[in-house]
This record gives sequence, C-alpha cells and structure tokens, in this order.
Amino acid sequence: MKTTRVLTGITTSGTPHLGNYVGAIRPAIAACRAAGVESFYFLADYHALIKVDDPARIQGSTLEIAATWIACGLDPERVTFYRQSDIPEIPELTWFLTCVCGKGLLNRAHAYKAAVDKNTEAQQDPDTDVTAGLFMYPVLMAADILMFNAHQVPVGRDQIQHIEMARDLAAGFNHRYGDHFVLPEAQIEDHVATLPGLDGRKMSKSYDNTIPLFAPTEQLQKIIAGIKTDSRAPGEPKDTEGSALFQIYQAFASPAECDAMRQAFAQGISWADAKHRLFELINQEISPLRASYQELMAHPEQLEALLQAGAAKARAIATPAMSRLRHAVGLRDLRTQASRSPAKTTKAALPSFKQYREADGKFYFKLVDAAGKLLLQSPGYVSPQEAGKVVKKLQQQPQAFTGLELPAALGASLDEVRQVLQQLHDAADQ
Repeated sequence: MKTTRVLTGITTSGTPHLGNYVGAIRPAIAACRAAGVESFYFLADYHALIKVDDPARIQGSTLEIAATWIACGLDPERVTFYRQSDIPEIPELTWFLTCVCGKGLLNRAHAYKAAVDKNTEAQQDPDTDVTAGLFMYPVLMAADILMFNAHQVPVGRDQIQHIEMARDLAAGFNHRYGDHFVLPEAQIEDHVATLPGLDGRKMSKSYDNTIPLFAPTEQLQKIIAGIKTDSRAPGEPKDTEGSALFQIYQAFASPAECDAMRQAFAQGISWADAKHRLFELINQEISPLRASYQELMAHPEQLEALLQAGAAKARAIATPAMSRLRHAVGLRDLRTQASRSPAKTTKAALPSFKQYREADGKFYFKLVDAAGKLLLQSPGYVSPQEAGKVVKKLQQQPQAFTGLELPAALGASLDEVRQVLQQLHDAADQ
C-alpha cells in the first residue's frame, strides 16, 4: 500500500482552546489512525518568534500544546511528533530555498501585503514594524513541508497560498538541482467545524473570546454561562440558526443529542438550562482528557523526553536528506568534484510543467521547454487540485492531450506538444 505523508504544524504562541480542539486537534488525531498514512506533527516554535517576543510565553505555550496533543490521544509511537527548533536541518533548508525564491513571490504573500496595506492606510512607511521574519515566513513554512516531502498539508482556505508557494519553491529547486522534492498538496479542511466564541464571532485569541480547553471544571462552567445569547425568556421558542451556544453544542453532541436540543430550543428551554446542558456535554468529553493533561503538565520531563525521541525520528529522515541536498547544490567534499555535472545536464534537457495562481483567483499551468519557452498554456481552473489532475493525466497519458479542452494558448504545434508529452512520459518510466 502506498503511504501518504501528512504534516501539521502548531504555532506555540498561546493556550489551546475548544476551537483548536474541534477544528484541528480532534480531527487530526482521528486522521492519523487511518491506514496508509504517515503523520508528522510539530510544535512550530520558530514561527512563534515572528509574533511573540516573550520567551516565557513561548516556553509555556510549547509545554501546554505538547501536553494537549498527548492528552487528547496523539500516539508518539505511531506518528512523528517533534519540536521544530530541535531539527537544525530545517533552518538550513530554509536558506537553500531562500536562494531559489524570487523576492516578488514573497511580496505577494497575504500576511506581508496585509501589514503593508495597514501601514499605508495609516500613512506610515509601508514596512514599519514589518520584520524580515514575517516577510520570510512562507519560506520557513515551505522548509517545514519539504524537509519531509509531505504529500498533503491540512490547511484552511486562508493558508492555500503558503502551500502554493511551497510548490513553487520545490519546483524551482528541482529544476536547478534535480528531483529532490515532492510537490505538496493542500488538504482543504472545509468539513472541519469552526467554533464561535463567547461573543458569536469565530473563537480566536485575537478576539479574546475563547474557552480554554482544559479550564478547571468550575471555571469552565462560569465561562460557558457567559456565552452571549438573546433576551428571549424561558418558555419562548428559540432559534438554533445563528446561536453560538447551539453551534458549540453541535460540535460535541451525537445526532440524537442534537435533535433533542433542537427540540428543546423550539419548546422554549431557558438559556440557563441550555448552558448547563452544554457544560455537562463538554465536561463529559474533556474531563478525562483534563486529568491526563494536568498529569503531563506536572511532569514536563516526560514531555521533553517524548519530544527528544520525536526529534530523533525526524532527524533520521532530515539528516540524510540534507546531506543529499548539500551535495546537490555543490556544498561537497572537494575530493568528489570530478562527478559534478552529468546529472544536472541530463535534468536540464527536459521540459517541465509550471503551476501557479493568477490575480483572477484561478489556477493555471503551462508546459515550457528546457529554455523556458512556452509550449502549452492551460485555461483557468477553480482549484489547484483540478489543475493538478489535468497535469497528472497529461504526464501519465500523453495521448489524452487531444481529448482535453486544451489549450488556451500554444507556443508550438500540436504535434510538437504531443511529442514533448511523450518525452516526459518516457523519461518518468526510466
């Protein structure tokens, strides 16, 4: 069975809350138990440095997040669970990727553009308080992914651009130095629930509306009692639509329990009783996890040992991979210099596909020859997966070219394009 590598990073910048549990932790732990999946989970403490300058907070968050994942059922024996800063190959790979990354690509990164736009609106210098860390964030993220040649990276739609950038950097490196990296794909998490917070907006530390995942029982009950509701009195029917309380309940309840609560809303349950039901439901699921979490928090040496063991597993992959990459770029033992060029010359002779996203939001690909001349330009697709499927089909079945609604533009004759596709197919089989 073919193994799929899936990689997930968790930034160590805060305390886990119910939204993190429902939206990321619980589904990720369930997914890692599937057959044919090799999972990598890491604590992104390098990323945290971009937005947190309090060392104690980063250390405390690292402890809390590590304890949370283990308490919630992550099995370090089954997955590779590590701290980003324990893998020195990651910053080294970041530099390698920086050297093949165009500045224009980073200029288009959403986080950087948002910071520049904010400064411009405030009539300040565009780069006020914009660190090189923020600017380089996509390259570090690409190194996280490419270091382990992850096939899939679970992300929300706001993170798709970072996966596209990782693909661009992987393709650029491969073009220069040979095929070293898998081009990762975004695994869109549309099916994962997004919890509202206490005020009805998305639960987020930025809004200060979170429910801490492992708050003590009494505190959890008090926080839930503070969830914003309307002024309808006991006995008055209440709407489930738009109710933050019901949405949170739904994330923890079985279908039968949801139906019962929906009926209770229609019959005019008091908000106090509804909040008590919600507290009981959440506490029932979280209570045993909380006990495990508190035990782990009391013994940080156990978590440190788990992370060090995870780092050893990760470095068993990263160290030899980095050795190959160092050799590929020319950082070599001088005694091996005689064997430097044939492989690169062979690789440079092949045409290649380039995938990218345009300003219209659509995804495109083009086929170019070794010198970069355009041979084939695709029409726009609504998703990177749709475009990728067409590229894969062309690579695997060159004869399928005539049956597809292509091209949007040609830089060569149809016969020449067919010949190039067949050449790529034959080269892949060798």
